[in-house]
Amino acid sequence: MLARTDLRGGTPTRRELRRALPRGGTDVNAVLPTVAPVVEVVAEHGAQAALDYTEQFDKVRPESVRVPAEAIARARAELDPVVTAALEESIARARKVHADQRRTTTVTAVVPGGSVAEKWIPVRRVGLYVPGGNAVYPSSVIMNVVPAQEAGVGSLVVASPAQADFGGLPHPTILAACALLGVDEVWAVGGAQAVALLAYGGVDTRPWESAATGESTADLDPVDLITGPGNIYVTAAKRLVRGVVGIDSEAGPTEIAILADETADPAVVAADLISQAEHDVLAASVLVTDSQALADAVDAEVAAQAAATKHTERVTTALSGPQSGIVLVDDLDAGLAVVDAYAAEHLEIQTRDAAAVADRVTSAGAIFVGTYSPVSLGDYCAGSNHVLPTSGSARYASGLSVQTFLRGVHVIDYDADALSGVADTVVTLSRAEDLPAHGDAVTARFGGRR
Repeated sequence: MLARTDLRGGTPTRRELRRALPRGGTDVNAVLPTVAPVVEVVAEHGAQAALDYTEQFDKVRPESVRVPAEAIARARAELDPVVTAALEESIARARKVHADQRRTTTVTAVVPGGSVAEKWIPVRRVGLYVPGGNAVYPSSVIMNVVPAQEAGVGSLVVASPAQADFGGLPHPTILAACALLGVDEVWAVGGAQAVALLAYGGVDTRPWESAATGESTADLDPVDLITGPGNIYVTAAKRLVRGVVGIDSEAGPTEIAILADETADPAVVAADLISQAEHDVLAASVLVTDSQALADAVDAEVAAQAAATKHTERVTTALSGPQSGIVLVDDLDAGLAVVDAYAAEHLEIQTRDAAAVADRVTSAGAIFVGTYSPVSLGDYCAGSNHVLPTSGSARYASGLSVQTFLRGVHVIDYDADALSGVADTVVTLSRAEDLPAHGDAVTARFGGRR
């Protein structure tokens, strides 16, 4: 089922590795002409345009964009207690990890009377996108909301697609997760229209309030930052609104790479490859190994397990696509070079001395060490974040964290003596750059004298 790439007997360069390794990907540029009109119409016409597109694409039209508070409370009350307990455990672990990420203000005394501080200010308002599609993702609610809350973001909204099966509301498990996290603003809108509405805002109808309070409309305040994964249309919309708002990343299909030697359990390796293939037909599952015997055994296990799993067709399509496969290498050093060049969203190390091998990895969204640290653990309740860089962007980008929602601002505070002491330097550099007015702005404070 899994195609093979044999890199044994040579030492490919990094450039050659990038070309040789299995890689799928999506062409965001190809859908921009489709998505751009949606973004433009929602930017001009707001909530009603977003609802029009929801009716067109999702085959349901909510009465309003904002989900009524009673619907969120009802979803929380009706959630299976076992699921409630699992979500609460996931939230607790995520809070524990993300609380330790919060940066504090640092102050550097450059000279007597002259200091530079770096303070961290939360983004004012953020929009957190939670996809629908093939599955239900309350875990994505947690992974977006917790770091935003721990950063101190004062205003946040969760947007998730309206579901025809639930009367135009997002999936009730999504709403229940929001309730457990204390999120009271949820928008029943998905796709490119959700991204556009988050970026530009609008005016919503509120029929459930008009009878009691007389309020029939409400502002949908635009956000300053949009985070969260989505399909290619969501990604294209994020590209189009970038600059109007900030975005976390342009997420591609999910991916797993496993670096393994002969000590790995082929049944476990196969199960982990299948677990990511379950997400999407475009999901990538890659095994890198120096063991021909392991490769053969994993192939056999994949065939058997894929035939027995619930989403057999989806899994089989993903595993047989060009984005998935087995890469054979001479040894673990060569394997490390391969996984660093690949820069997987999720990288598992299933080798002897796994921690030592993991410590040598330089490019991965998240690293899972040893047999008992599967990607599935990170998806739900390791405490780590599962919104991670894809498509090789882990070479230069990080996953979602508290830092995503903070801005580092330098505060410069010099008194007269401190400025006087460096005035000649400023003047010299301003003249070297042929910007003499910069120097004059300093000397003006001392009656034109340096």
